[in-house]
Amino acid sequence: MGERKIHWKQALWSFGVEVAGSVLVALGLNNFAIAAQLPLTGFSGMAFLMNYFLAIPIGWSIILLNIPVSLLCFRVLGRGFFLRSIRCTIISSLMIDYLAPLLPSYTGDRMLAAITTGVLCGLGYGMIYTQNTSTGGTDFITMSIKAKRPHLPVGKISLSMDVMVIIAESIVLQDADGLIYGLLCSFLLSTVVDQTIFGVNSGKLALVVTEHGEMIADLIDETVQRGSTILTGRGGYQKTDKHVVMCACNTKQMVELRRAVRVADPEAFTIILDSNEVHGTGFRTVQFGDNPDGLPTPPHPTV
Repeated sequence: MGERKIHWKQALWSFGVEVAGSVLVALGLNNFAIAAQLPLTGFSGMAFLMNYFLAIPIGWSIILLNIPVSLLCFRVLGRGFFLRSIRCTIISSLMIDYLAPLLPSYTGDRMLAAITTGVLCGLGYGMIYTQNTSTGGTDFITMSIKAKRPHLPVGKISLSMDVMVIIAESIVLQDADGLIYGLLCSFLLSTVVDQTIFGVNSGKLALVVTEHGEMIADLIDETVQRGSTILTGRGGYQKTDKHVVMCACNTKQMVELRRAVRVADPEAFTIILDSNEVHGTGFRTVQFGDNPDGLPTPPHPTV
């Protein structure tokens, strides 16, 4: 019963984040990008080009583009990701069609509209991606590439595809200003997406060089309730043996840790580094797909 309760809490939280992210995406697209006539990206932009060159209706073009991509997503990312993406696609579509039109649209400077679109959509898509889902379309391609090439940032993958569509669309429409605004919007979007995703499991890494390693490790455990690792070191000048206590934690905990170490051992030398990603107990990991690392599913334990 306890595990089922936790499962439903996680599902409800994930659904709430998807709704909030979809609202931000809808506002960015409908109330800023479309109102400012910024170039379309993703399947919408591709569908426009297919309509322009091949006279295929935009709606049918989007459907034709989604069929092979959906099959690719199903094979690469798994059934669970596919079903969650269908749900999120429906939510985001409802927000774009019914919620966003109820709010006023921005009709001012196109530069400000491009900046706002990039920030709102980047934050919205980033929130959605952290729940291991997507809004369909080119998101399927982005997540599939990310699952196969985990070292590539999601925002940069999306940016590379958007840039090609924006350039092609701007050439067709002969809109130089639209090209600049579209590229700016896409760059901001990709940057905010990556910051949102990496911010989920980013942190700080402390390296405390001290002669009292066990005392500092116990102090860290008492102060911020984080585990630590004691490494053996040697001073380069005096050639004396040292302990290097390594600990990963968040920014708030790092402030408390630094203050406690300074009081307990004024002679300690503390180095604090930024960590883009921290994986392990106490840190949340963003997953892409049902089996993103390409590893075989571990067997269920036998009773």
